[in-house]
Amino acid sequence: MPQIVTPRTLLRPVTSDDQSVLASLRTLPEIALWWGPLVQVEADGLAVVHESRVIGMVQWEEENDPSYRSAGIDLYLDPAMHGRGLGSEVVLAVARYLVDARGHHRLTIDPAADNVAAIACYRKVGFHPVGVMRQYELDATTGSWRDGLLMELLATDLLAPGVG
Repeated sequence: MPQIVTPRTLLRPVTSDDQSVLASLRTLPEIALWWGPLVQVEADGLAVVHESRVIGMVQWEEENDPSYRSAGIDLYLDPAMHGRGLGSEVVLAVARYLVDARGHHRLTIDPAADNVAAIACYRKVGFHPVGVMRQYELDATTGSWRDGLLMELLATDLLAPGVG
């Protein structure tokens, strides 16, 4: 896993020392609502470090079939850090990494359709809604299915005026 530096954060591989912090963050209602309970130890993502403190985690998955090469991004941040632009800063940095270093031409992100704050964050980076995925994910708090919003960003979108 790479290490990515943004103006206000360091994105670095998750270490064993991060596990308890990330597990604690996952219990916060504002994160648990969207991510559900932690069912396994997170190790494949990057810890989001701000002012020498782990405040969240970002991860991605890659489709490597040459005909469909793309990547999807997920993240969560400590709710105490919301509203500061850190989420969009992290997403933009990861998007640039996936395009520039990993060669992806298309990125996706799939927040719950009613996660207004996340959708606003991703729009700020340049992601565009492309459709609603009905009954997309199981809501761990209610046990019912909820819709997801599929959003995409093309590599050419990263060059658009006003992005990042």
